[in-house]
Amino acid sequence: MLKSVFIILLYQLIGELFQKFFGLSIPGPVIGLVLLLLTLLLIQKRQRVVPIKEDLFNSAEILLNYLPLLFIPVGVGVVMHLSLLEVNLASVVLVIILGTLSTLALKGYIMEKILRKKTLDD
Repeated sequence: MLKSVFIILLYQLIGELFQKFFGLSIPGPVIGLVLLLLTLLLIQKRQRVVPIKEDLFNSAEILLNYLPLLFIPVGVGVVMHLSLLEVNLASVVLVIILGTLSTLALKGYIMEKILRKKTLDD
């Protein structure tokens, strides 16, 4: 398990370095996770058996159990800048509503495509 957590953190570091080197606005950990996903997809495509793959999934599942703890700093930041939020409340609410609606629409569209493909395959 320790080896797989190290691999996850290594990909996060690679993503951070990639982000800093190219000056991208995408967070480094996101880049690292995309690189990890691409690596796993490449391994799967070549049909190689990699024992660390199962360890990665188990470690990721354990880390996901602690994901709610990451929202605590965000909540503290919101409380500390409440006056700034009050000034821009209309904009924030509009962005939240539009983001939620667009996410629901995109999820519905993708789900419809998946179900249609599954029906055709059966």
